[in-house]
Amino acid sequence: MFAVIKTGGKQYRVAADQVLKIEKIEANVGDIITIGNVLAHGAGDDVTIGAPFVDGASVAAEVIAQGHAKTVIAFKKRRRQNSRRKIGHRQLETTVRISEILIGGAKPSKKAAAKPEAKAEKPAKAEAAAPATAAPLFTAPAGKGDKLVDIKGIGPVAAKQLAEQGITTFKQLAELTEADIAKIDEYMPFSSDQIRDWQGQAKELAK
Repeated sequence: MFAVIKTGGKQYRVAADQVLKIEKIEANVGDIITIGNVLAHGAGDDVTIGAPFVDGASVAAEVIAQGHAKTVIAFKKRRRQNSRRKIGHRQLETTVRISEILIGGAKPSKKAAAKPEAKAEKPAKAEAAAPATAAPLFTAPAGKGDKLVDIKGIGPVAAKQLAEQGITTFKQLAELTEADIAKIDEYMPFSSDQIRDWQGQAKELAK
């Protein structure tokens, strides 16, 4: 049996036990979610088509991962104006496994996986672990930082995010290693190509 569902503005043809990636849905790993926008369902030649959705039909799916899609690069250049801009975007996505296709108003038979109970820890250990979790990726230099928004592609929000992770000067950006760039790509919403573009501009501004 198959179904055609609509979620995140896109349509998918799904069947039981199928794994697919969809636009991000707010849920925890192991949760069972219900997608109610079913455009059609059926088996073989017996197909029911909705107008636009089939009444009482839904699809149950288990959330198995939350993450990002691959980086998409947008490049813009203005002729004869010495202006070029490269921006990377990583779309948030949810990976789900289709549990069952429900019709006639049926409810999901599978329940969400039980979450493990948190182990009680001594207050001293919890307090000691907190600073390590919130530690920035880099150590900010002493003194007043540079105006990072002077770099094309860095706006006020991006500048604040960089400052929170310890990057406050042109010199820091200019001296980032490949390992540093990989770390930023993994833990921050910026791509490696973005950082390298900013790094080239920072080298000029740091002179």
